[in-house]
Amino acid sequence: MPTNPRRARLVITVVDGDRNLRVGSAAVHLWGQSARTDASGVAEIVVPRRRGLNVTVGARGFSTRTVWEDFLSSRKVTVHVYRPELQWPMYGATATRAQAQTHIRLRPPFRVVWSVGLGSLIEFPAVVDNGVAYIGNAQATIRAISMRTGNVLWRHDTPSGEMASSPAVVGSELVYHSMNGRVVVLDRATGRQRWETSFGSPIESSPVVQHGVDYFGAWDGRLYALDLGTHRLRWTRSLGAKITSSAAIDGGRLYIGDYAGRLWALSPHTGATLWVSTVNGRIYGTPAVLDGRVFVPSSTGGSLTAFSTRGRYLWRVDTGSYVYSSPAAWGGGVFFGSYNGVFYGVSAASGRIRWQVGTGGSISGAAVVVDGIAYAGSFAHRIVGVDTRSGRVLLQFAHGNYVPVSGNGKFLLFHGYSRLYAVEPKRAVTRLPAAHHQRHLRHERK
Repeated sequence: MPTNPRRARLVITVVDGDRNLRVGSAAVHLWGQSARTDASGVAEIVVPRRRGLNVTVGARGFSTRTVWEDFLSSRKVTVHVYRPELQWPMYGATATRAQAQTHIRLRPPFRVVWSVGLGSLIEFPAVVDNGVAYIGNAQATIRAISMRTGNVLWRHDTPSGEMASSPAVVGSELVYHSMNGRVVVLDRATGRQRWETSFGSPIESSPVVQHGVDYFGAWDGRLYALDLGTHRLRWTRSLGAKITSSAAIDGGRLYIGDYAGRLWALSPHTGATLWVSTVNGRIYGTPAVLDGRVFVPSSTGGSLTAFSTRGRYLWRVDTGSYVYSSPAAWGGGVFFGSYNGVFYGVSAASGRIRWQVGTGGSISGAAVVVDGIAYAGSFAHRIVGVDTRSGRVLLQFAHGNYVPVSGNGKFLLFHGYSRLYAVEPKRAVTRLPAAHHQRHLRHERK
C-alpha cells in the first residue's frame, strides 16, 4: 500500500519548567491522538500533515498544560510543565500569608545567574508562576520576566501610578492594586489590560483571590470582596480605620488588621464579624496564620502578638521599635524584623525568643522562609539569611531593602533596592550563555 508523503512524525519533548529536567511518562495529546513520553521525556506522534496545533500535556504531579505549537517551522517542539507546589503565585506564597514556601529546596551558598533593573524602588516582591516572574515597582510599572533568562517578556505602565503591593496570578490573568485606588486585571501572556475598576481610595493590600473573589482593604477603612468574573462587589463593609494590611485566609476565616490596632476575623462569604481582638498599636503589616495561631505585627506598638484562630490572646514580643515587618511562620517558629535593626526568631507556641540577629539597618519588609532559612532585607541595603533553628547566619547578600525573597524550584529571586537578582546554589550548573550572564552583571547596582 503506498505511503502518504504528506504524513509527518512530530516529536514533543516534555520538560519540568522549574527544574529543567525531562519528564518521563507524560501524556501528550494532539490532533485527536495520544502518546506517552519515554524515559528521556520524548513522545512521537504521526499526523496526516504538519500544521499549527494545540498540544496538551499532563503528568503526575504537574499541572495539565495546553499550548499552541507551530509545527510548520519545525516538527520538533519542547513543552514545559510545572509543579503547582513550586510556584509563588501571591504575596506571602499562600493565602495564609505565612511567608513560607515549604516545597522549594534551595539553600545558600548562592551565585547570581542573572539580574534586571526595574527602574525604581521595589517595595513588594515578585510573584512567580509557570516560569515567569511578575513584579511591580513603586511607579506601578509591571514587568513579566523569564525565570530562565531574565529577559523582560512584557511591560505594563500604569498612568500616574504608584504601587505598594504585589500582584497575584489568577489563571490566565494577573491582578494588581494601585495607590490611586485601582484594581487592574492584565492578560498574563501579553500584559494587555483586560479591565479595571476604581474604588477612590489608595490600596496597599496585596490581592488574595479565592474562588474568583479578590479580598482587600483600602485607606478609606473599607474591606472589599470583588468578584473578578462579574466585575462586581460580592460585599463591602467599613472597619472604621485605615487599612494597609493584606488579608490572610485560612480555615474559612479572613484575617486583616487596621490602624485602630484591631485584628478582625471575618467570614469570606459575607464579611460578617466572627471575632475581633486588639493589639497595642497600629497594624500596618499582614497577619500570618499557621497551625491554629495568628501572628500580628504592630508598627506603633513595636510588637508581634499571637492569638489563637478563635481569638484567644496567647503572647506578645515587644521590641521597643516599629514593627512594620510582616512575620513568617514555619516549623514551630515565627520570624520578623524591627526598626531597631534586629531580626527575631521566636517560638510560635510561647513567644520565647530563640535568637536575635543584628542586620545593621531597620527592617521594614516581611520576613520569608525557604528551605529552613529565614530571610530579611534591611535599610543597610543587604539581605541576611539565618538558619531558623540555630540562628546561625548563612547568607549576607550585598543588595536588599524591603521584602527579600521569592522564586521557584530552580532559582530564588533576591530583591535589591531597584534590581531583581536570580540566584541558584553554587553547586548547580547554569546553562545561560556566558555573554548573557556577564551583560547583566556589568549593570548590577542597588
